[in-house]
This record gives sequence, C-alpha cells and structure tokens, in this order.
Amino acid sequence: MTAPNTGSDRMLTRIGGLLRKAESTDNEHEAEAFLAAAQRLATRSSIDIAVARAHVAGRERRSTPTQRIIPIGEPGKKGLRTYVQLFVAIASANDVRCDVARTSTQVYAFGFDSDIDTCEALYASLLVQMVRASDHYIKSGQYRSATVDKIVIEKKWGRRVRRRVQAPVAAVTARLNFQMAFAARVGRRLAEVKSEVEAEAVTSETATGTALALRDKELELTDFYASTSEARGTWRGPQASAGHSAAARQAGDRAGKAARLGASPELGAARGQLTEGGQG
Repeated sequence: MTAPNTGSDRMLTRIGGLLRKAESTDNEHEAEAFLAAAQRLATRSSIDIAVARAHVAGRERRSTPTQRIIPIGEPGKKGLRTYVQLFVAIASANDVRCDVARTSTQVYAFGFDSDIDTCEALYASLLVQMVRASDHYIKSGQYRSATVDKIVIEKKWGRRVRRRVQAPVAAVTARLNFQMAFAARVGRRLAEVKSEVEAEAVTSETATGTALALRDKELELTDFYASTSEARGTWRGPQASAGHSAAARQAGDRAGKAARLGASPELGAARGQLTEGGQG
C-alpha cells in the first residue's frame, strides 16, 4: 500500500480520534454523532485534497487515482456478499469505485489513496460491529418467532402446482437479512453526511473553485476507472436466496441506525478480513 503523505497522516489521526470516542461511549446518540463527525472530516479532507490537486503547480508531485485490492474473506466463507455490500456502501460515500470478484473474496477499489485509506478504516470498524450485532440477534433467539415466505412445488391432479407457504426462519436466513439491512442503513447514513458536507462546500466563499475541483476529481477518477477496470458486468449486491425475513431486516436496520464503530482498528492498515464471528 502506498504510504500516505503528511496531510493524509494528520487526517487519518483525527479520524482515528473520533473512532475511539465512538468506541468508548455506550450512548447511541453520541456514537452516531461521532460517526457523522468522522465522515464529515473524511469528506471535507477529500474536498481539500481536491482543491489542492486542482491548483498544484511547479515541481509538486500530483496525486493520481490508484487501484487497491481489499481482501474480504476466504473462499467458501458464508455471508461474504454482505461484507462486500458494507464496503461498497462506505466506498460510495468516499469517492471510491469498486469492482467485486466473482467469489466475493475481494474488492478492487479505485480512487485516491487518502479516500481508500478512509474506506478501509471505516470498514474495519463497522464490519466488526455488524457481525457482533448479528451474532447477538441470532443468539437472542428473536428470529425464531418470525416466518418467511417460501414457494413449494407440489403435484396435484397430475400437474406441478406452485404454492406459497409460511415457514420458520432459519438462522442463516435471519443473519443474512440482518446484515443486508445493517449495511444498507450505514450506507444511507454516510451518504447523507457526504451530501450535506458537499452542499455546504459549494455554497461557501470558495464555491466555484471547490465545485470545479470536485468535478475535476470525479472526471479523473471516471477516466481512470474506465481505462483500468476489467469488470464485465455490474455487481448487484447480496441476494437472500433462502428467503426474505422482514423481522430480521428491521432488526438489522435498527442496529445500523445506532451503529458505533468498534474494535479500535489501526488506521491505514488493511483490515479487510474478519477473524471472529460466524455466518451460520
């Protein structure tokens, strides 16, 4: 991984302080405020970098987009698609584009180094929380009182008849639905913060320069992605093929809404793989 410059180091240190504050509070409102502050800082830093990039001159080294491989998990591990969904949601709020390996074992991130660093730091924290929250939900047994729609095929009068029935929710179905909703909620929260910060930036005294810099950054990343990506299709997100559980999704959405960033990851380190928790 390319070493961040001094400005990126300072930015990541400040984000790390907000993450640690989020981890140390049991107040969900404070945790949410720290999460929003961390995302605001990351977005503002990205804007500052974009402005600086637009005005770079002389012998200064110009920052350019890069591609980085983000490991998600080992082949065959259950639930990797929801892990990917979480990273992609974070990346979307931090000006990073993603291609996903067919096996969902890794993500190819396209963006500027500081933006990808931010994504990795947020992902490492939020992934641990997502898995722990889903573990707690499964262990509580709350999912057992819910049902899921299933289609069964029966033979009747010599014909195959499809019938919709209500069946108990399996633990794996509940877990996947929970994590899908968690990731979706976190993505919406981060996207809202990004939108607010950028709206503030383009209405400030330096609005014209900032808007142009952001546009230049977007175009540069678009060109880089178009010339570098080898993807042949569009990733469509996780699919709960075992069925849809409304109760599990509601629980996951609540957990995502109150998410605090846990596990004290070291910023700047690639912490894409999770070594604890399960998917069964």
